[in-house]
Amino acid sequence: MAEERWPGEWMRGVLSLCVLRVVADGPTYGYAIAARLADAGLGSVKGGTLYPILTRLETEGLVSSSWEAGDGGPGRKFFTLTAAGDRALLERADQWRVFTERAAGLLSSPSVPA
Repeated sequence: MAEERWPGEWMRGVLSLCVLRVVADGPTYGYAIAARLADAGLGSVKGGTLYPILTRLETEGLVSSSWEAGDGGPGRKFFTLTAAGDRALLERADQWRVFTERAAGLLSSPSVPA
């Protein structure tokens, strides 16, 4: 089955929130985050998209990072949700649910002739 491709503006609108949600499950690194997003059906998220999001979330104080040695390979940068990130995740997830419910309501409404 071919991978679904979502419109870029949809992905830009929700990707940071989805990344926060993945990091909320415990310390993780970029490749594992991308794999979780793909497994969730969001498609392939490239490093050139993912790492700037993680950097922005870290700058905002929503995630923290640390380097950990790899098993026989290079180290990995692990990301962990901060307390502020946990609060932001709850708030933004609630806002996203309201927004998508309203958009779905509008889109399912019968069109009014001009």
